[in-house]
Amino acid sequence: MLRFLHLLFIYGILILPFIINAQIKKGDSLLVSEEVTLESKERKLLNKVYQYLGTKKDKETYSTSHNILKKTKYQKSKLQAYINLGKYFNYKSQSDSALFYGNNALQLIGKRNDSTSMKGKSSACDIVAISYNHKGLFKESKKWFFKGLEVAKKLKDKWPYYVKLNNLANIHIRLQEYDSALKLLKICLEYKENPRYITKVYGSVSILYGYEGDYEKALLYSKKALEFYKKDKSLTGLTLHGETTTLMNIGVHYSYLGEKEKAIEYYNKAYLIAKDRQFNRTLVNIAINLGEAYQDKEMYNEAIKKYHGALSVAKKLGFLDKQIIIYYNLKMVAIAQNDHKSSYSYFEKEIKIKDSVAKLQKSKEINELEVKFNTLQKEKEIKVLQVENANRELDLKNQKEAVKNLKLQQEIEKKDTQNKILSFQNASEKKRNEIALLKKDQEIQESKLARQKSIKNSILYSFLILLIPVIGLLFTYYQKLQTQNELNKKQEEISEQKISSLIKDQELKLIKASIKGQDKERKRIAQELHDSIGGNLAAIKLQLNNTVLHGDKKTITTINNQLDDTYDQVRNLSHNLIPKKFSENNFCDVLEEYFNNIGGTTSLSTSFVAYPRTEIDILDETLQIEIFKIIQELITNTIKHAKATSVELQLNLVENIINVLFEDNGIGFNTKNKATGLGFENIKNRLKKISGTFHIDSRINRGTIIDIEVPVFTPINNKIL
Repeated sequence: MLRFLHLLFIYGILILPFIINAQIKKGDSLLVSEEVTLESKERKLLNKVYQYLGTKKDKETYSTSHNILKKTKYQKSKLQAYINLGKYFNYKSQSDSALFYGNNALQLIGKRNDSTSMKGKSSACDIVAISYNHKGLFKESKKWFFKGLEVAKKLKDKWPYYVKLNNLANIHIRLQEYDSALKLLKICLEYKENPRYITKVYGSVSILYGYEGDYEKALLYSKKALEFYKKDKSLTGLTLHGETTTLMNIGVHYSYLGEKEKAIEYYNKAYLIAKDRQFNRTLVNIAINLGEAYQDKEMYNEAIKKYHGALSVAKKLGFLDKQIIIYYNLKMVAIAQNDHKSSYSYFEKEIKIKDSVAKLQKSKEINELEVKFNTLQKEKEIKVLQVENANRELDLKNQKEAVKNLKLQQEIEKKDTQNKILSFQNASEKKRNEIALLKKDQEIQESKLARQKSIKNSILYSFLILLIPVIGLLFTYYQKLQTQNELNKKQEEISEQKISSLIKDQELKLIKASIKGQDKERKRIAQELHDSIGGNLAAIKLQLNNTVLHGDKKTITTINNQLDDTYDQVRNLSHNLIPKKFSENNFCDVLEEYFNNIGGTTSLSTSFVAYPRTEIDILDETLQIEIFKIIQELITNTIKHAKATSVELQLNLVENIINVLFEDNGIGFNTKNKATGLGFENIKNRLKKISGTFHIDSRINRGTIIDIEVPVFTPINNKIL
């Protein structure tokens, strides 16, 4: 029987882990299914409230997205919440808050390139670009729209790409780059799949013609857009915002055509919608336009009221560009009223805002970091308060449970005491009966116990004597194993560092060797063609000229002409020997392949952007070669000195100037000490040949930015819309 119980116990121990593991797996599968369901619910809810943006229910977009962002642990839910909040604050023209959430979305995405991340990155770039546009920092806005375009090209849905093109065209208009704006708007009108989008493009075309002074055409396009908005019965935030902007633009065009009463009529219509739906930036624009209309009619008091109303909103929401316009208009009103003291005060404020805009363009990263820091600090404080409240609630619950437990313990102790009294009484009776028997056996047992005790003590002492040195040996052996493991790890780290440094040195040597070998081989071939073949042909020509009197003149003349042609061909070949890859391939494709090869053979992460790509590809071949060699020199310097992990290259052709922007995230350097090295001297010499200039922006531990500008002497004609 004992043997059977023993076997049953052993089998139970062996089977128990399998049962526990099965229960754990079952619990895990239930948890996974619950998590999937929770994530899908969060995503559906976020997509639902996204539709409320720009409507009267947009506060629900903010509250729902903010609550999910605080609680969720899923990255996709966080990304959608960041985008919802960024677009919400853009609609409210609160650019600092929108920038915070847009940058958070980009940071969350990082380098992931799945479809959800790419769509999120496209939207995040729009949020950041529109925020800078609202702040009046148009160059920064332009930069982020370009980044968004590169992402949108890779998406299957072309809608985001064309929306960004229209937004970029509006930025070109703000920067008075009208030719570039016309070119982009022409591409925008090719997208026929969305009538609302075409209407939005009509609005942009109207603004462009207005800036160029063709107010009749501008009015025509604005009225086309207004017809669509009146037919559209959806009454979404986007539709109402488009209608408001169009009404304002019609007023502007009438104002420039001299019809001030009509202009004021359209301004007032737009003002009512903008105020009702809280389109704050549009509201400021309308108030400024109304003020200018009253100013033209010499209704100065009405104009001042409108300007001050617009100024309070612009100050509250940080519209720096609008503040400059308002102070300028107030200055002109004061001059018209002969109030020179006020005009000088407004002039000082106008200059102060302009200076602050210039500083913001330079120190944008510091401001972004400050906004991030302050926002994170507030979120941390909120989290700390939430944790403290939760702890207090737990303490209260624990105290209540402790009181309950004390009461239960007291009741149990009472019952135990009663049971103990009864058991003692029974035991005392039994003991009285047993004492007599025990006394008799006690003497016998005492002798046996004394003997067993002595045996046990001797066994115990001997076991302890053997156990102590064994423990000591095991402890020393364990210490040796630990030290040996640490030494092995350090040796592995040292060997890995040596291998990586050797690989980098070898890569640099290979790149330099290939470039030097190619240049040396070209020079040798050119020299051979010029010196040997060219010299021989010149000597033959001289001999033929000396024998003209003795030979057939016609034949000699023919040979002479053939030699002249051959000589010219050899001379042209020797002076124009260039790599085949530039003559047979597009310049941008060659550069992109070169960057991809660098990224594949080194640990560098590379990024290449060119715009407009087709026009850069048809630049003069000599100019392309010089630019390529300069970029090779920059890459070599980065690999050799910068210790960078990523490199970005941007090529932009604007107004017959090719701009090369090279940026790395390396250790940087002091430009006063290292800007005259051999590498930079080579770059200066090459730029001298092609009348180029360059500027270096680098700091210790902040990376390096090199900005190169080269004039293109063969202009590329822009097509007219």
